[in-house]
Amino acid sequence: MMGLVRLIGIGFIVLSVIYICLSFYSRSIRRKKLEQEWNDAAMTGDKDRFVEQGLKSYDSSLRRKLILGVYVIPVVIIGTILYVVNH
Repeated sequence: MMGLVRLIGIGFIVLSVIYICLSFYSRSIRRKKLEQEWNDAAMTGDKDRFVEQGLKSYDSSLRRKLILGVYVIPVVIIGTILYVVNH
C-alpha cells in the first residue's frame, strides 16, 4: 500500500514538473510566433499589446488544454497495465 502511495506522490510531482516545463515552452514558442508575425506583416501600433492579446487567446485555446494530457495519459497507461497484470 505504501508503494502505491509513493508511486502516486512521486508521479504527481514528476508530472507537475513536466507540465510546467512544457507549458512554459509552448507559451514561449507562441510568443515568438506572434512577434515574428508582427515583424513579417510590418504592422504599426503597439507590438506588446498585439503579443499580449495573442497570448490571451492562446490561454483559452485547445492546444493549451491538450497539455493537460501530461497528467491523463500516464495515469491511464499505468492503470491499464495494473489491471492487465492483476486480472
